[in-house]
Amino acid sequence: MSNKRVEELRQRKENIRLGGGEKSIEKQHAKGKMTARERIEYLLDDGSFIEIDAFIEHRCTNFGMEKKKAPGEGVVTGYGTINGRLIYVFAQDFTVIGGSLGEMHAAKICKVQEMAIKVGAPLIGINDSGGARIQEGVDALFGYGNIFYNNTKASGVIPQISVIMGPCAGGAVYSPALTDFIFMVDNTSKMFITGPQVIKTVTGEEVSAEELGGAMTHNSTSGVAHFINNTEEETLDNIKTLLSFLPSNNLEDAPSFESQDDINRIEEKLNEIIPENPNKPYDMKDIISILGDNGEFLEVQPYYAQNIMTGFMRLNGRSVGIIANQPKVLAGCLDINASDKAARFIRTCDAFNIPLLTLVDVPGFLPGTGQEYGGIIRHGAKMLYAYSEATVPKVTVILRKAYGGAYIAMCSRHLKSDFVLAWPSAEIAVMGPEGAANIIFRKEIKNSEDAIKTRSEKIGEYRDTVANPYVAASRGYIDDVIEPQLTRPRIINAFDMLASKREEMPAKKHGNLPL
Repeated sequence: MSNKRVEELRQRKENIRLGGGEKSIEKQHAKGKMTARERIEYLLDDGSFIEIDAFIEHRCTNFGMEKKKAPGEGVVTGYGTINGRLIYVFAQDFTVIGGSLGEMHAAKICKVQEMAIKVGAPLIGINDSGGARIQEGVDALFGYGNIFYNNTKASGVIPQISVIMGPCAGGAVYSPALTDFIFMVDNTSKMFITGPQVIKTVTGEEVSAEELGGAMTHNSTSGVAHFINNTEEETLDNIKTLLSFLPSNNLEDAPSFESQDDINRIEEKLNEIIPENPNKPYDMKDIISILGDNGEFLEVQPYYAQNIMTGFMRLNGRSVGIIANQPKVLAGCLDINASDKAARFIRTCDAFNIPLLTLVDVPGFLPGTGQEYGGIIRHGAKMLYAYSEATVPKVTVILRKAYGGAYIAMCSRHLKSDFVLAWPSAEIAVMGPEGAANIIFRKEIKNSEDAIKTRSEKIGEYRDTVANPYVAASRGYIDDVIEPQLTRPRIINAFDMLASKREEMPAKKHGNLPL
């Protein structure tokens, strides 16, 4: 082969590598953003990226597009490794026609989606796009539809991670919404169906792009996103951390690591962590950090529905998903957003063979017309459904309050938790002792000469008679009441015992999740 042809190949590849050109790259850098290729190079192991479809070109001839070059069609696609594990990736290139999506741009994304599904490897999509390429009309919408279909096809088969590193507007937002996890960069990422100008025109509302669809809006208010970081580098580093807790596909287990933390570690401070006053809050994160290997905990959606905590930890080097009430926010009550957050996380863990640990301190579902009108019955049912449907090992520890329907919803034995432990401070009842005493002993309290003293005595009587762990243990609803300091070795032992668990649900096309 002549050197001329080799040189031509090299020159073509160099032109594609430059995307929209040096000036466009400088503009990207001026905004504090890396280019598509720089992001991929930072994310993947050094030298591991193999690009595919670099020579793809659009075939649009409308509105002068036949004269417009779009190197790489505005998206970089391929595969490589992260910590030696195969990963597929696409990154939209904002320097090429604003990263806009047309027919062939979408075809490149669809190809890596289909390859990832066939091979059984995670897919990471880096979004930085002005949206649909309007010159291509319905062909662009055709492209989006194919991407959405593939997202749904891949759901529960391979981990899908979306990274928002610029604008993501209109129909483009639905691909990330169909994936498992969404990362956003503070002050850089934007997601919305309709932008501020459209909203102002249609409804008269004035809102900034950041307030409408910025990273913190979607991490704290809408619950659309799962993680927020200050820089692109931090974001990409966090993706690597998340992947360490996830398997490559639904037929594998998550990676396990040799634990440097004593599996028989006894923590006496757990004996003192629950306040004597049952109405006094404490920070559930303190308990989680004590239980996990080396105190590590990757919290998922830390700013959304903070009355419940979800995230990943390791026990004896193995990945575990954790769901825990947070007593210092709304007393740990379950509400609409907490139910949605927990149900989604439970189903994600179950899809990818990650065992579930549930820490319970819940006084009930949050009361109020706002919750009832908002459909707390329907939303709470999602959580019941998710736990009941999950076939991974499920271990539950009741720390303090476990009242009414919320007790059932937090992976009780009745939703087929495999192993249920309780601390001596556990109170398991239809409602709290204070409310129960007011109902059961209403006449005695009303007719008493010292109503306050009588009420206090009756509350104590109810707590001693019903609201303690020993009644539930006597019925077999709790497998053991343990000293809090022994919790870590006991839950590790329980998950070891359940490692070979096999459970199948009745044959069906799919259940009817109460959406």
